[in-house]
Amino acid sequence: MKLKPYFFSFFFLFFLSVASAQQDSLLVTPEKKSKRELKREQREKEYEPYNALAPAKAAFYSAVLPGLGQAYNGSYWKIPIAYAGIGTGIAYYLHNDKEYDSYRNAYKDRLAGRPDEYEGRISTEGLIRAQELFQKNKEISILVTVGVYVLNIIDANVEAHLRQFNVDEDLSVKPGLDFDALTGKTNYGLTLNYRF
Repeated sequence: MKLKPYFFSFFFLFFLSVASAQQDSLLVTPEKKSKRELKREQREKEYEPYNALAPAKAAFYSAVLPGLGQAYNGSYWKIPIAYAGIGTGIAYYLHNDKEYDSYRNAYKDRLAGRPDEYEGRISTEGLIRAQELFQKNKEISILVTVGVYVLNIIDANVEAHLRQFNVDEDLSVKPGLDFDALTGKTNYGLTLNYRF
């Protein structure tokens, strides 16, 4: 029964925190404001003026160093995705380049009459086809790497634009449910709210 001291101390701390929370809620404010006024004041505190150069800065930062534009926007979780995409493209390029060089050297050795590592296993036509395959894969991996790099820049630019987009409740379209007390049916609809 060693749990009793922990049990009692836990409940003591719990009741102490509840009592302090109740004490804080009993504080009287000198002036009571409506919820609408409080929301408006909160929006005014959070309001940042529109910065027209923010998207250009984010795109420039991502062009200089991939992921830097995402850090500028505050989306740190996207940085590893950008580096994983670029790193994967580079890794595939290096692998295909190594294989291409291997088959090319074997093909040159075979044309010069020297023994090669694929002798007896792959024909000369097979060496040519392997070179073409790995050359094509190198080009595709370059395109993928450049594509991920460009997407990194576009993502930083678009996110910087969207971060400045106004999404407050003054203009909203919401689905609405209305319960009719006379008939007992529920009416569905959309409400368009626009407040000044």
